[in-house]
Amino acid sequence: MTKRPYVYITRRLPEEILERFQKFADVGFWDSELEPVPRDVLLEEAKKADGLFVMLSDRIDKELLNQAINLKVVANLAVGYDNIDVEEATKRGVAVCNTPDILTDTTADLTFSLILMTARKLIKAADVVRKGEWSGWSPLYLAGSDVHHKTIGIVVGMGKIGEAVAKRARGFDMKILYHNRNRKPEAEKNLGAIYCSFEKLVEESDFVVSLLPLTKETKGMFTNDVFKRMKKTAYFINAGRGAVVDEKALIEALKEGEIAGCGLDVFEREPIGADHPLLEMEQVVALPHIGSSSVETRMKMMVRCCENMEAILTGKNPINLLNPQVLK
Repeated sequence: MTKRPYVYITRRLPEEILERFQKFADVGFWDSELEPVPRDVLLEEAKKADGLFVMLSDRIDKELLNQAINLKVVANLAVGYDNIDVEEATKRGVAVCNTPDILTDTTADLTFSLILMTARKLIKAADVVRKGEWSGWSPLYLAGSDVHHKTIGIVVGMGKIGEAVAKRARGFDMKILYHNRNRKPEAEKNLGAIYCSFEKLVEESDFVVSLLPLTKETKGMFTNDVFKRMKKTAYFINAGRGAVVDEKALIEALKEGEIAGCGLDVFEREPIGADHPLLEMEQVVALPHIGSSSVETRMKMMVRCCENMEAILTGKNPINLLNPQVLK
């Protein structure tokens, strides 16, 4: 009888998803939905696992890969994969899969929600009502900034999520600037998006939106100089990766009034604590990295991870593979 592969999952998943994995593998998992699997537990499980289903907080690095002698596939519940050393995985013939496309619209919804929440002071307004502090009305009471007919600048601009954000911005009659490695003529034609340099985008946008992945080139890209270039009335929105921002520079820019505010779904180190200096400022909207977090989308992402992993473990081609050279 052929031995079934062993798959380790770093969080508790819904039963219906676990049942999908159990159809083709023996399954072990860390029995918590929220608490990250301890590093020592992950290292031990990696020694015997044929497949690992991991989250963004789980580091799949050289140390782990050196011990994972049976490992054939890592399925990451995300589009980004800065938590995985793909180069080292490739050297060892380990397939690395992710979940692009599925979360595009959900993440774009969240990104545009951050724009609205930040500009219109919606968090503060909701708190006023909830705390029983709504005692009257005045002409400029909780007055924020308009979003419609303003200029949005999207960095990196016209990937799938960027295009989806641009579509939403178009519905608000916004001028759409974008900066990308390459121009996207179709997006320019269909969405009226305007390609420009990073410097021009930063200087002219009312909302600077970062959808950047974390790479060696993008780490710390938003510096003191970048924030100083922005309009004093502008807002910075980050729904990509936290470490593309120099957080000390962002904090200084907010304190000095160099920008009007920011909406953040991601941070340099996650999760942040209640004592984080950004949380002391009313002009900051902070969310706990929930860009793709709708029930529908997260379930689809889990299913896709399962499909990718099953394909690799049964000798088939997965739907999403970051290092196709491992199949050769």
